[in-house]
Amino acid sequence: MSAIIELSGINRIFHVGSEKVHALRDLDLEIKKGEYVALMGPSGSGKSTLMNILGCLDTPNSGTYVLNGKDVSSLSDNQLADIRNSEIGFVFQTFNLLPRSTALENVSLPLVYAGKGQKDRDQKASDVLASVGLDDRMDHRPNQLSGGQRQRVAVARALVNDPSIILADEPTGNLDSKTSIEIMALFDKIHAQGNTVILVTHEEDIAEHAHRIVRLRDGVVESDQLNPAKAVQA
Repeated sequence: MSAIIELSGINRIFHVGSEKVHALRDLDLEIKKGEYVALMGPSGSGKSTLMNILGCLDTPNSGTYVLNGKDVSSLSDNQLADIRNSEIGFVFQTFNLLPRSTALENVSLPLVYAGKGQKDRDQKASDVLASVGLDDRMDHRPNQLSGGQRQRVAVARALVNDPSIILADEPTGNLDSKTSIEIMALFDKIHAQGNTVILVTHEEDIAEHAHRIVRLRDGVVESDQLNPAKAVQA
């Protein structure tokens, strides 16, 4: 499999008052198309900074980031916004849904930015909602949905543009144990369909769903290992 993500010599420094915080230090990381990777690490390890760079929400001070064959490390804000909308599907801990919009409207939003017509948007959004088990909740607003259903809407929104990677930041952080298991089963299914999934989590049992676990500490990769439990299954 070819690499879909290539990070080389990534440095990210933040200035907090007169202090310099080195969040990432000469970090190298390669992720192949179709992989399922968990990023782990304690608070302050750099995993959130790395996720923001992977998601084109932030840019490194130095180093290169090649996403799907394109060097995105020095693009403008507008170019990064285009890359985010076409290449990356985000799933956040807090769902980030528009409260006054229906599930269908929330899911179709990336297609509005992509310039798709209303008919195409509604068709694609309803297809993706059906694929995550919400075909009977399309006209419901977020406050009419359970936490698990809201996260399913967020997952459907992440999938609607057929992105290169799905980037999930603590996707079960606001969910109870039973719902967390259901959402992780959904990610397993999404990965089985050929999607590249990158999961940021501090929970070992959530990371165990991934086929590869990358642990960060003090801005560097401390370990990068295949998950033996998943290797046996494969």
